[in-house]
Amino acid sequence: MRREAVGARMTSTGSFPAVPPAEPPVRDRLLRDLLGERRLALGRRASDRFWGLFGALVVTAIAAGARLWALGRPGKLVFDETYYVKEGWSLASLGFEAAWPDKPNPAFEAGDVSSYKTDEAEYVVHPPVGKWMIAIGMRLMGGATDPMAWRIASAVIGIVAVFLMVRIARRLFSSTLLGLAAGLLLAVDGEAIVHSRTGLLDQFLMFWVLVAFGCLVMDREWARRRLADRVAQIVEAGGAVGQYGPRLGFRWWRLAAAVSLGLACGVKWSGLYFVAAFCLLTVVWDVTARRTAGIGRWWEDALVVDAVPAALVVLPTVLAVYVASWSAWFAHPKSYLRDWAVVNGVNPPGWWPDWGWAQGAWEAGRSLWEYHRMMWDFHTGLNSDHNYASHPLGWIVQWRPTSFFWEKFAPGQGPCPADATSDCATAVTSLGNPLLWWLGAIAIPVALVLVFRYRDWRGTAALVGIAAGWLPWFLYSWPLADRTIFTFYSIVFTPFVILTLVYLLAVGLERTPRRSADRRIVCWLAAVLMLLIVAVSVLYYPIWTAMPVPYEYWQRLMLLPSWI
Repeated sequence: MRREAVGARMTSTGSFPAVPPAEPPVRDRLLRDLLGERRLALGRRASDRFWGLFGALVVTAIAAGARLWALGRPGKLVFDETYYVKEGWSLASLGFEAAWPDKPNPAFEAGDVSSYKTDEAEYVVHPPVGKWMIAIGMRLMGGATDPMAWRIASAVIGIVAVFLMVRIARRLFSSTLLGLAAGLLLAVDGEAIVHSRTGLLDQFLMFWVLVAFGCLVMDREWARRRLADRVAQIVEAGGAVGQYGPRLGFRWWRLAAAVSLGLACGVKWSGLYFVAAFCLLTVVWDVTARRTAGIGRWWEDALVVDAVPAALVVLPTVLAVYVASWSAWFAHPKSYLRDWAVVNGVNPPGWWPDWGWAQGAWEAGRSLWEYHRMMWDFHTGLNSDHNYASHPLGWIVQWRPTSFFWEKFAPGQGPCPADATSDCATAVTSLGNPLLWWLGAIAIPVALVLVFRYRDWRGTAALVGIAAGWLPWFLYSWPLADRTIFTFYSIVFTPFVILTLVYLLAVGLERTPRRSADRRIVCWLAAVLMLLIVAVSVLYYPIWTAMPVPYEYWQRLMLLPSWI
């Protein structure tokens, strides 16, 4: 009987018929289509989760060592620290950026940090968030007399940025190894190290942009998981997806991104470019998600259900956070131009309420608007000769890096040992790791081709970050304009240059079969390039950190005449 039963299930050829694989549940199929199998597999193994966290901490420790060691060197205000450190200190002390006497730096560096004018505000041309962050660092260090205190906020932010880079890249590429590679590249890059060791604003701009980008990556995943859940509920209940899809509810990660972008704008106005670019990017992600989920009128659905609510949340939030960042300016009557409307007799329009608080709000708002108009005139009209001014076309290859500090000593002078056989040089040069940036310059056009070929959202995201931080500056450069700008502005898109490089590695690994000769070549090439980049960083580390080196050593590192 048993043989007969088995035989009954056999075909006429004597073989068993193929059993069709079970159809996966609707939700699982949607998640696979919306997020990809690699992302769904990420973190399933305990070893993957362990290295995702422990590896990130190891890379962050490397970044901390490179940024904190001898952070107080040089013991002088370097480059634009002369503005932002003193402005931050007076802001924390008085509640507004005070004016300083002529040539205050020697006294400030010697410990006289309170020579500011308590009754006179300074005209400053950048919002206050970055200066508040510098000030918080000085307060936590107990004052502003130690150069390390001037820079501790930048260093901590730079260290945290490396940790975030690991975690963001891990999710972006669905690979713990690639996340660690991205974090290591940021940990050893010269631009990132120099800005982490100086009290300038652009470091904080980069940080808040990176935070916003990470929030949007999280929002993309959350939204797609929610979309899969709700579409699956409709289908499993016997309904059809139809022309329009479900609403996803309030998106907290998107709100967090908006807050971060508001803080970025509160550091420097160039954060506005990222507001525009990231808003467009997240809407495109929503459009493609609804199309992948099988929604009929996906473009219209994404516009009404996703894009409009996104604009109604993101834009007011960015504006509210930015205005709130000026709260100290509102609170202190001695703030620069705070009483402009009253002094100039600029009255509110007739339709404005005449209540006392409303009158005061209008006067403060109108004065702030006038202040912003003056700031706009300054930024758009800035045109002064500077030895290190550079055209943005050369930024991607670090053609004209910015020298923040440079001194030369004879043997026995300053930090130069008496038994030195030649002069010594100390330098802080905002120069990215040359090998990393030159590879990045090659990677950008290659990534463009791959993005168009594979419609890959990961490469698109990295390139959008580069475009937002780089391309707008061409509007202020020859032949369209002649504003004075510098290569060190490129720190804001440094993480995205690294993500572009890692994207090429991701494509190379994914497009070659496991255990194949091509796969081994890709792995060996990536490992060799990583080792070479780290080795180059070791060579250049002294001129990023004002370490005394023989003058000839410094000269050998200046590979291009434009670097001097």
